[in-house]
Amino acid sequence: MIISRTPLRISLGGGGTDLPSFYRQNGPGFLIAAAINKYVYVAVHENFESKYLLKYSEIENVPQLSEIKHPMIRAAFAHLGVEPGVEVTSIADIPAGTGLGSSGSFAVGLLNAAAQYMGRSVENEWLASTAADLEINVLNEPVGKQDQYIAAFGGLTAFEFNGDETVAVEKVNMHPSDRHDLEHSLMLFFTGIRRSASDELRVIANSSPGRSNRVRENLDEVRNAGYEALKVLESGDVEKFGALLTNQWRLKLARQPSRVHDEIDAAIEAGIRAGAFGGKLIGAGGGGFLLFAASNRRAVRNAMSGQGLVEVPIAFDQVGATTVTA
Repeated sequence: MIISRTPLRISLGGGGTDLPSFYRQNGPGFLIAAAINKYVYVAVHENFESKYLLKYSEIENVPQLSEIKHPMIRAAFAHLGVEPGVEVTSIADIPAGTGLGSSGSFAVGLLNAAAQYMGRSVENEWLASTAADLEINVLNEPVGKQDQYIAAFGGLTAFEFNGDETVAVEKVNMHPSDRHDLEHSLMLFFTGIRRSASDELRVIANSSPGRSNRVRENLDEVRNAGYEALKVLESGDVEKFGALLTNQWRLKLARQPSRVHDEIDAAIEAGIRAGAFGGKLIGAGGGGFLLFAASNRRAVRNAMSGQGLVEVPIAFDQVGATTVTA
C-alpha cells in the first residue's frame, strides 16, 4: 500500500495572479504561499477484484476507467495508465471547499501515490506541473497553479508563473527567528461557510470585457502587493506584513463584492479592532478561512469567538508532498 501525505496551504501574497487568464496575458504572475500542517491523505492499494474501488466522499466500484465519476481520479489514472484492480481511499484533516487548496493537494497526492504504485519515481516539479495541467487543461477547471505547486514543494515559498507555462520556485529567505515569529503570529479561523473555488473563479474568467479590464488592473495591484510582501517577509517585519494582508483583502473585496464578503469584512474589522496587525480571507472567496497576523493572540481569539468563528491551530509544513509504504 502506498499512502501519500500532501499539505494544504495558506496564500500570503499575490493570490489570483496564478490564474492562466492573468499570467498568459499579463504575466508573470507572482505569489507567496505557505504549506501548513493540515493534510490530504491518499492510499492506493491493490484491489482483490479487477475493478476500480474508490472511496472518497462517495464510493465507486466500477470495472472501466470511463465509468469513474470522480474527474481527477479518472484523469490521473488515464494519464498514468492505471489498470483495474486498484483501490483508492482519500481522507483529509480539513473538508473541501474551505479555501485551503484541497483540490490541488488531492491531485498532487493522488498522482504521487498512484505513480509510486505503478513503480515510478517522480519529482516535485513533475507532481506540481502534471496536477496543474490535468486540472486546468484536461478538466478545464478555472483554477490557478498555486495549490498544486505549494502542495508539492511545501515550506514558505514564492512562485513566479510565466506565460510560457514555466514556474520559478524560490524559498522565502527569512532568518529562523523571524520565520518563527511569523509562524507564531498567524491565526486561522473557520467561517463555517464552504464553497466551490471553481464556481468563484469561473465568475472572474467569464467577466464582461469592461469588468475584465477592471479585474486585470486589480490583479496588477495584487501582484505588486505580492512583491512587496516578499520584501517585508524577508525583512522580518511581521506587523507590516499583517497590514499587507488587509490591503490584499481590500483588493479581493473590490474584485468580488458580495453580501457574504461584507459579512467577512465585518469579522476582519473585529479582529483588527482586537489588536490583529491585519487579516484576509484565504482562497478564491465566498467563505472558508480567515487568516490574521497578531501578537495579542488571546484578544483576537476572543473577538473571533464572539463572531462565532472556530480557530484551527496551524504551523508551517516544510516537507511538501511525501509518501509512506505500508
